[in-house]
Amino acid sequence: MNVETSLKEAMSIDGAVGVALVDYESGMSLGTMGGGDWLELDVAAAGNTEVVRAKMRVMAALALDDTIEDILITLGRQYHLIRLISDNVSSSPSLFLYLVLDRSRSNLALARHHLRRIEGDLTV
Repeated sequence: MNVETSLKEAMSIDGAVGVALVDYESGMSLGTMGGGDWLELDVAAAGNTEVVRAKMRVMAALALDDTIEDILITLGRQYHLIRLISDNVSSSPSLFLYLVLDRSRSNLALARHHLRRIEGDLTV
């Protein structure tokens, strides 16, 4: 599925507030949906590129021969889920889906499952 369809699918996840497809090398969003007055997705997406880059540096420093599936940031009222796009899905392995969930209206396990499925169907 294309980027827009993937973002719409992510927004259908229970509790979804906003979603972005981001290139962590450039920090640029390839697409966003949702958000609002208190959530500037482009700013949040750019900021989360630093989270991904930092984790990549740590993995390299530890010589870990593994890949990141997702990164979870838990806030008092929100979940911020970063799902890295695998190399076999995209010709650009530097992409991630960034999903913000309202914690009171979401199921984290189901959200992770849905994002994994969306990642598998995504074509960039």
